[in-house]
Amino acid sequence: MSEPDSTQVLIIGYVWPEPNSSAAGSHMMSLIRLFLAQGWRVCFASPAQQTEHMVDLTELGVEVQAIPLNDSAFDHFVSELAPDIVLFDRFMMEEQFGWRVSQQCPDALKLLDTEDLHSLRHARHTAHKAHREMNSADLTNDYALREIASIYRCDLSLIISDFEQTLLKEHYGVPEQLLFHCPFMLDLENQPQAKREYEQRSHFVSIGNFRHAPNWDAVLWLKQSLWPKIRKQLPEAELHIYGAYPPPKATALHDPQKGFLVKGWAPDADVVIVQSRVLLAPLRFGAGIKGKLADAMRLGTPSVTTSVGAEGMASQEHWPGAVADNEDSFVASAVQLYSNAQDWQLASEKSLDVLYAKFDGKLIAARLLNQIETLRHDLAKHRLSNFTGAMLRHHHHRSTQFMAQWIESKNRLKALAENDSEEVGRIDG
Repeated sequence: MSEPDSTQVLIIGYVWPEPNSSAAGSHMMSLIRLFLAQGWRVCFASPAQQTEHMVDLTELGVEVQAIPLNDSAFDHFVSELAPDIVLFDRFMMEEQFGWRVSQQCPDALKLLDTEDLHSLRHARHTAHKAHREMNSADLTNDYALREIASIYRCDLSLIISDFEQTLLKEHYGVPEQLLFHCPFMLDLENQPQAKREYEQRSHFVSIGNFRHAPNWDAVLWLKQSLWPKIRKQLPEAELHIYGAYPPPKATALHDPQKGFLVKGWAPDADVVIVQSRVLLAPLRFGAGIKGKLADAMRLGTPSVTTSVGAEGMASQEHWPGAVADNEDSFVASAVQLYSNAQDWQLASEKSLDVLYAKFDGKLIAARLLNQIETLRHDLAKHRLSNFTGAMLRHHHHRSTQFMAQWIESKNRLKALAENDSEEVGRIDG
C-alpha cells in the first residue's frame, strides 16, 4: 500500500466561496475538490466576513481559518501550517500576504488564481463610461500595474480565459511559463440528463450577482432598452431576473405588468435556467468567462449575449444561441430564438460541442496537476528564470512589510490607548 500524500495546501481567499452566487465561487470549489481528490490536506483561510450564502467547507474535510490583515499573527499561523502549496485567490491577497508567505515558507509553491483580469474589466468599464471603445491607454491602469506585478511574483498564475492569456503574453509581455490556462473544470460525465424540450419551457431568464458591476449594468440595459423592445414583439413573455444580494435599486425595477420580474437569489440556478427558453446576458464590459453562460450550455438553454460575454468561451459561429453587440440585433436574436422551435433546437444542440472543446474538467485537471508537480520538482530553476519576479518580490515585499508593520504598530497603540482610557474611567467612577 502506498503512503498517503502529505501535501498541505493553503488557499488564501479574497472571499468565502459562494458557488451558488458567483462563477468565481464555483471555480474555487472545483480547485478545492481537485486538491482533495489527490489526498492533499486543504486549509482555506480568509480575512473576509462570513456570508449567508457561503459553502460549509468543513463538510468536505477542509480546515477553515479566519486571518487578520496587517497582523503578525498570520506569520505564526502559516509557519505552523507549513504549506507546500499556497494559492492566492485574486491578486489582492498576494499583495497582502505574499511577503509573509515568502518570509515564513520560502519553499512553498505560490499559485495565483486571477479569477478574471481585474485590470481588463476596469479598462473596459472606463471606456464604457466614456461611451467609446477601449484603447491601449486604458489597459495601463493602476489595476494592471498591481495585478501583473503579482503574476510575476507568483510561480504560476491560473488564467481563466484564453483571450486574457493572449493579452498577458502579447500586450504586457508576461512569459508563457508563468501562465496556465485554467477555465471552468466541468464534470461532463455527470451532467443533467433530463433536459427540457422547447415546448416544456417558457419565458426568458437573466442571472448574475448584483454586486458585480457588469451584471448590474446588464440589468439596467435590459430594463431601459432591450426588454421593452422584446416584450413589444412577445407580449406574453416574461423576463425573470435572478442574482445574489439584490439592492433596493434593483428590486425597485420589479414590474409584473411589463413582465420584468426581479426575483433575487436563486438557491439552485440550474432549476431556473432549465425552465427558461432563452437566457439573456447583455454584458457591455467585464472580463473572464461567464458561469451563467456555461450553466446555460450544460442545461441546453440557448443564450443571447455580447462579444464580451462570449469571449474566451466560443466564437460567434459556434455559439449556442446568438452573439450581438448592436441593440436591434440583440433583440431580433432573442425574439427569433424564443419563437422559432427549429432555430432553438439547433442552438441547443451546439452546447455540448462547446463544453467538450473548452471545459472538460478531466483534461484540464490532469494538465494542471502535471504542471504543479513539474514546478514542485524543480522550483529553484523555475524561479531563476523569472528575474523580474525576483526583483518585484524584493522591492514589493520590503515596502509592504514596512507598511504592514506600521499599521500593526498603530493598531496596537490605539488599542493600548483605548484600554488606558477605559481604566481611567473605572478609577474616576
